[in-house]
Amino acid sequence: MLCVGARIGAALLLTLVDRDLCRRATAEALGTAFLVAVVVGSGIAAQRLSPGDVGIQLLVNAAVTGAGLVALILALGPVSGAHFNPVVTVADRILGGISSRDGAVYVAAQFGGACVGAIVANLMFSLPAVTLSSHTRSSGALWLGEFVATFGLIMVILGVARSGRSSVAAFAVGSYIAAAYWFTSSTSFANPAVTVGRTLTDTFSGIRPSSAPVFIAMQLLGGLAAIAVARWLFPTLAADAVVVPHDSATHR
Repeated sequence: MLCVGARIGAALLLTLVDRDLCRRATAEALGTAFLVAVVVGSGIAAQRLSPGDVGIQLLVNAAVTGAGLVALILALGPVSGAHFNPVVTVADRILGGISSRDGAVYVAAQFGGACVGAIVANLMFSLPAVTLSSHTRSSGALWLGEFVATFGLIMVILGVARSGRSSVAAFAVGSYIAAAYWFTSSTSFANPAVTVGRTLTDTFSGIRPSSAPVFIAMQLLGGLAAIAVARWLFPTLAADAVVVPHDSATHR
């Protein structure tokens, strides 16, 4: 009888955990989808409203992306932690804040959401749902830019977490991304899922599929380097607040 009760209890716990993980994964998919829709949609709008003025187009794209990211982190952070980025999830896993299983589900949700976000953005502006980008982004300077952009992003996230100021994480991350659009040569993709999503649109923010693998590799390298440096700078660094605290931390 006790064995039966234990099995029932274990089954119920597993169901609750899976339901909680599904809820968090949904938040990650939605957040990443909206993030890519913001990036792609604002790029299309800027191109149409300011044709021929790349500076204004980039300014609009950067400002709207930064603002959108702040809003998404504030809205969905309490559910999943608002990673919206496989590199952030990898950092959380390395620091012990998320299990391998949950991390894998997060990453799958992020990539799926990114593709949906790009498709929706294309359709909103009366474009084909999917048009592979022809925008080649391939040079040593751009690859270095992606390394620097992702390194800085992860340092900002972990630094804010270590300082105990997670309440301002959304503003720190959004501000950094808006700034990195301008100070990095690659315009700061800094996110493998977003990079894949942006291959699906042949517009201002697109990236040729053949250019994406090296971008993603540099993003991962930049993220890993940032984690190593953060561990040195903040020896007591914990992952509880990556990106923001959420109500499912007990399931990690």
